[in-house]
Amino acid sequence: LRPPAIPLAVRSPYTSAWSSTSQSGTLNSQIPIFWPGQGLVWEGIIVVDGNSFEYMGNVINDFPELPYFNTTTPLEVRYDSQYSNFTFLAGPVIITASFFSPVTPKDVCRSSIPLSYLTTTVQSKDGKPHHAQFYSDVNAAWIGLGNDLDIVKEFHTGPMNGNGTSNVTDVPISWILRPRRPALFEEAQQIPRWGNFSFTTSSLRAENFTFQSGSATSVRFGFVNNRHLNNDAGSVTRGFGNQEPVYAFAHDMGTVVETSVRYTIGSIQSPVVRYLHKGGLANLSPWWQKCYGEMHDMISFHWNDFHNVAALGNEFETKLRADPGSATGIAVPFVSEAESYYAIVALSARQVMAAYVFASGDPVEPLMFQKEISSNGNINTVDVLYPASPFFLYANPTLLKYVMQPLLELQEGDFYPNTYSTHDIGARFPLATGHVEGTDEYMPVENSGNFILMAYAYYKFTGDSTWLKSHYDLLAQFAQYLIDFSLVPAAQLSTDDFAGELANQTNLAIKGIVGLQAMSAIARVAGKEDDASNFTSKATSYYDQWEDLAIDPSGKHTLLAYQWRSSWGLLYNIFFDKLLNMGLVNPKVYDMQSAWYAQVSQTFGVPLDNRHHYTKSDWEIWTAATCSPTTRRLFINAVAYWLNETSTNLPFTDLYEVVGIGDYPLQIDHFSARPVVGGHFALLAL
Repeated sequence: LRPPAIPLAVRSPYTSAWSSTSQSGTLNSQIPIFWPGQGLVWEGIIVVDGNSFEYMGNVINDFPELPYFNTTTPLEVRYDSQYSNFTFLAGPVIITASFFSPVTPKDVCRSSIPLSYLTTTVQSKDGKPHHAQFYSDVNAAWIGLGNDLDIVKEFHTGPMNGNGTSNVTDVPISWILRPRRPALFEEAQQIPRWGNFSFTTSSLRAENFTFQSGSATSVRFGFVNNRHLNNDAGSVTRGFGNQEPVYAFAHDMGTVVETSVRYTIGSIQSPVVRYLHKGGLANLSPWWQKCYGEMHDMISFHWNDFHNVAALGNEFETKLRADPGSATGIAVPFVSEAESYYAIVALSARQVMAAYVFASGDPVEPLMFQKEISSNGNINTVDVLYPASPFFLYANPTLLKYVMQPLLELQEGDFYPNTYSTHDIGARFPLATGHVEGTDEYMPVENSGNFILMAYAYYKFTGDSTWLKSHYDLLAQFAQYLIDFSLVPAAQLSTDDFAGELANQTNLAIKGIVGLQAMSAIARVAGKEDDASNFTSKATSYYDQWEDLAIDPSGKHTLLAYQWRSSWGLLYNIFFDKLLNMGLVNPKVYDMQSAWYAQVSQTFGVPLDNRHHYTKSDWEIWTAATCSPTTRRLFINAVAYWLNETSTNLPFTDLYEVVGIGDYPLQIDHFSARPVVGGHFALLAL
């Protein structure tokens, strides 16, 4: 498939570089982008037998016409859950640029590292040896934009310290950039204004290794003309707008049939989060610091860990390759049913993991903090974690506990005055300072139901009754709110807040009712039999009433809102009833809805509801998981078809039009790179 943007270095909210395919864009026709769309300069040139070929970036447009400076010819792009591989023809050789952002959800230490790999390989096409020289540079856009930004630069070699990894054979060499006047926990255009940016390589196997920083034009033109750099690290500080400084490496690999050069890249913050908890306000260190030590030690570990982490990533990839065979889907021509669904989840894996940072809030276990990327920047938003949760239930349910824990600590620490679940733990990532006035976004039924369902799901997938029991009182408090307010919800927002408030939402009500059924099971685990009976009674009674209120008089579908005849919407909130095998929802409702969706499906899928022509891919696949195989096929087909045909130009959006050219909806901020794509794993979580 041809997604709108292909992940390059995608490891954290701040290490998030992509290659847009908009307007037939390729890696060597435009510069990489940060997830909101602004450019991130990352240049790649290879000289073969004296002729220069650009495989990444587009500086060729800035140079005078040179007879020995050429663009490469793209041959192929492939991606899986770990890698994005770009293959080019460059004269007598094939160039492969392999971008590796490991997805290792069962290894928390490695998952906490905010760095990514690029391995660039040259292979002779004619079987003869060729002289190969590699060049790559970055600019300061990775740490900020604007002429007023002063940059502190460090050129660092070593240490040769693997901190426990095997294969410690190599000394990393790094450009380290940081703002001269950092602003802790501040962002500008979504880019952090504190911390460091690292661009790393090594001189291993090179016949000649050189480096240089300076103005982009002079450094690049110098390499193309001279085939090497001048080993000048340049001035210590420099403004971004001062002749656009770049930071470059060059490797002369001699005459070879095949060879490669590796780089690592990423944005590094320490501390990572400001956190309000029962001990007060604290600036939390990144979890990788606990695992590997200080920044240079972590960079060294990551550099030398390449083969180990590749093996771990392959374990996840092998499982992900196999599992979609049991899920039904069909997409574009020449793509098998399993491959179409695999293409969706493979593209989603790096995106969901990169929305989180791991922090040291507990001496034994990490805390996870989620950035609500591209919608409003909240931290640990419950109604964003909820749609993302199938990924964690599939990949490692313990991660779901780590990201729920800060929400629990905030509310159990008396930092939140309302009796329903908080919406988030901070209005702006990375400030997890709560809402002590209780004025967070008002989604009381939504998030109370979400939290109970996720807590019970974590228990069902792990058997961790100790954790569940320890939070019983707070969960029971949320359940009481659902008893009082979920059957007939007042006008309020659901998770789809861009659609506005609506009273008597059918889908919102069933979430609360299924949440009460889950709470009855939680009460039994906690040994609270009287509570369990009460919750069961309420859930059963409410469900019977819900059927009377929720089903259209035609008997063909549920309503969007009780009072709105002929309205309809995706009934995705029955997914947890099926996932957790609770048996509350009548099978006839599943069958009725499954038959209905085909009648309202459009070019790129089923609209979210009858009011608009947009849909959400996460909710489509949640809904698919509740349907018959035929209807599942319809949903997976639609998402995969949209992914291949959409006119959008940013990382995988979950919100798009199902008609026309599959564009972003009008008058709604463009969603991109959001963690809710974890919902695409709903079929695999079953």
